Amino acid sequence: MLVTERDRMREDVTAIGELTGFNRSSLIPMLQEVKQKYQCIDSYAMQTIADVLDIHPVEVYAVATFYAYLSPELEGRYVFRLCRTLSCEFEGKEQVAKELQKNLGIGFSETSADGSFSLQWANCMGMCDQGPAMLVNEKVYTQLTPAKVRTIVEEYLSRAEGDDTRRAAEGGR
Repeated sequence: MLVTERDRMREDVTAIGELTGFNRSSLIPMLQEVKQKYQCIDSYAMQTIADVLDIHPVEVYAVATFYAYLSPELEGRYVFRLCRTLSCEFEGKEQVAKELQKNLGIGFSETSADGSFSLQWANCMGMCDQGPAMLVNEKVYTQLTPAKVRTIVEEYLSRAEGDDTRRAAEGGR
């Protein structure tokens, strides 16, 4: 039997509901799981979540678009979010931002052509005493310098190449 990506998504959403319950409090965990696994929360995903939770799709859309980290747009496998607050500005955010753009080859609010990386601004991350701060997916990096950024980006470039190699070995899945 052929299982489509939509079928797989419905199974994933249902599985989360079985763990967390089929109620509104499961909405954010479901959105997080879909975003992590599928790198976006499209209209079909929102409708599926609404169906599984028996809530209106507008409620799902409202939550998905309210939280920056749940943005419905397609993002790269590795999302770099640099804090843009004043405290990070005083600690050298602009130099870090330039280094990120140079090393990733993309600007802010952009995703690399191969879908590996996205670069975003973030509002306060609660690391004001350790700025500039950055989040890559769920990992926090603090007290950034251009040199630290080069090392971090090199690590993720290697991971992305490894991801591509594994995918090619698995037949493109």
